[in-house]
Amino acid sequence: MSDVKKFDAFKPEQPMIPGVPSADESREDAAAPEPWPPRYPGAAQPPAGQSALLWIALAAAGALIAGGGLFYWGRSSSAKSQPRAPVEAAAAPVVESKPEQTENLPVGPGPIATTTELSKAWSAKRFLFRDPVGSKLIPAMVVRLPGGQYWGFSLREPFGDCELEYVTDLKKLQTDYRFEANHPMVANPCSRTVYDLMRYGNGATNGGVVRGDIVQGSGVRPPIAIEIRTSGKDVIAVRSE
Repeated sequence: MSDVKKFDAFKPEQPMIPGVPSADESREDAAAPEPWPPRYPGAAQPPAGQSALLWIALAAAGALIAGGGLFYWGRSSSAKSQPRAPVEAAAAPVVESKPEQTENLPVGPGPIATTTELSKAWSAKRFLFRDPVGSKLIPAMVVRLPGGQYWGFSLREPFGDCELEYVTDLKKLQTDYRFEANHPMVANPCSRTVYDLMRYGNGATNGGVVRGDIVQGSGVRPPIAIEIRTSGKDVIAVRSE
């Protein structure tokens, strides 16, 4: 008799509907919180401590991935914004220029020949003369004229860079310079000017005259003269005009 429920008029018994939980069961389900992650039937559920560590590890991995992406993006943007340095071309091999062949020529001022070397008329010898202004060695020549005089002159054309030549071949004077002569001449291969050492022309700035008058061409003046003296058998270049 004790198992028989008493009827309460103020709390009538709820009808039982299949598939619908009773009010007591609904209250019990609401009171119990659903576990997280949700428990699926048949799935092995980790302990509560391991679940928290798992979420912390996932959050840390996500932060590392995001930070790495931001770092890579920043490096890429910085590299694109910086101008590229120009690529230097491969340096061309340096070719050393050979020094001018001086043939061990004598240097003036000083002895530059002997009277034996210049014993015949129109005999000549090359030498170098030190420029008194720039201290450079310039090519020069001394010639023995028919009267026995020695005449020295610079082979560098006046007010230019072309080197004069002493032409003893009269046929060359005719073919190369279109000039007929009966003795050697000094000629300029650049301007085709011909100078005659047997004649004097205006040369010095003070109105003096210099051997090597212009007989053909557009030269400015006779070659620059170099004073020549003799001492015993030595032929000495003293100074230039």
